[in-house]
Amino acid sequence: MAPSRSATSSTRFLLRAVHSTAFRLQSTPAPQGHLPGHPNSPFLTSLEDSFFDKVRANAASSKSPDGRPGDGIPTYRLLDGTGKLLEGVTEEMIDIGKEEAVRMYEKMLMLPAIDVILYNAQRQGRISFMMTSHGEEGAIIGSAAALALQDEVFAQYREMGVLLWRDFPLDLVMNQVFGTEGDLGKARQMPIHFGSTKHHFHTISSPLATQIPQAAGAGFALKRTKGREDNVVICYFGEGAASEGDFHAGMNLAATKKSPVIFFVRNNGFAISTPASEQFCGDGIASRGPGYGMLTIRVDGNDALAVRSAVKSAKAKALKYHRPILIEAMTYRVGHHSTSDDSSAYRSKKAVEDWKRIDNPLHRMRNFLTDRGWWSDEREEEIKKHYRSEVIAAMGRAEKRKRPSLSSMFEDTYAEIPEHLQEQRAELARLVHLYGKSEQWSKELPKYVDEGKDLEQYRRE
Repeated sequence: MAPSRSATSSTRFLLRAVHSTAFRLQSTPAPQGHLPGHPNSPFLTSLEDSFFDKVRANAASSKSPDGRPGDGIPTYRLLDGTGKLLEGVTEEMIDIGKEEAVRMYEKMLMLPAIDVILYNAQRQGRISFMMTSHGEEGAIIGSAAALALQDEVFAQYREMGVLLWRDFPLDLVMNQVFGTEGDLGKARQMPIHFGSTKHHFHTISSPLATQIPQAAGAGFALKRTKGREDNVVICYFGEGAASEGDFHAGMNLAATKKSPVIFFVRNNGFAISTPASEQFCGDGIASRGPGYGMLTIRVDGNDALAVRSAVKSAKAKALKYHRPILIEAMTYRVGHHSTSDDSSAYRSKKAVEDWKRIDNPLHRMRNFLTDRGWWSDEREEEIKKHYRSEVIAAMGRAEKRKRPSLSSMFEDTYAEIPEHLQEQRAELARLVHLYGKSEQWSKELPKYVDEGKDLEQYRRE
């Protein structure tokens, strides 16, 4: 018997319903499991398409304002190589007044004034070691200008400009470099290894990258400290330090603990003698930020105003979103790595001179000021003479000061000096008593406070 019309209609409706349900099930994949915390990662069936080696940045266009194409991570900048505003950049985007802009340039000029004199002092044997900031003045002062004076600083060794921005006295600079009794660190560090509690500048450590995990921990402590809710930590290091294990440890710690830390990488092209091209194969250090889940920006490190803008924004985001930020400042180390280095062994002098001529942070900032009538040749000459005079005078005062007392080297580590240090102190006291009047010792002891006599009380018979 043939089915009734109503039965046939019901069957067709049921089939359509089953087909529709099946289609919806196919269109909305059922959960199939994935890495914890990564539900948005799509599944691919193409093996070749699943490999990748680049980070896609949030760029609206693949071309820069000057028409230069590129598919790498973009670099944020406001000024061109001559100090002119780039097309599309407005005064509101710069957001700086005359007083602050002039002060930035004055501090940028102060760095080479100090660097030249102390570099020569080392060559004359008056100090033991020196590292300069030549070529990186814009990155250092630009970042310092964006921070509050209470923000905590963990530096590497080219960030003296941050202290100068915070009005660290020249006399304290020289006391540290010459290791005098007036040094805040009591002459226990190499030259240029500054530290100042008052200026929220944590003492520099020579071993590479140790400050990175320390900064991550400090950021975690900072956000848990009442009254410090508006402060961040900034941690400076070079691209060479990013090859150390401490880089990974610090970055991962800061990211997982959501510490308000700005990791500021000075990519100056060289890790001592090793060029960046031989240090890593990825797109600089900025490409590593997303791997730690960090907001990341690459900035023109020779554009002081762009650096200032980037760090200001990074601080705001670190506080608002409770997360660390990675900044890669692209710059160029014009000077030697240190007084222990001769960079002519691994790069040509012509290459250095070309960089100084084509992309000089000092020239760019000066032209920016001059175009606005905020600077003049007369003022430039005047302040350079003033700085040279002040630096030489401060150096002269430091050279006349004595070194800390010999007994002070055993202090400040323990509340009560342990027996093994007491024994060492007693042994030094014995040697001073025994040889203090010899020709060599009698020349050196007067250079110390108390001339070694402070040890007499610790001598054991």
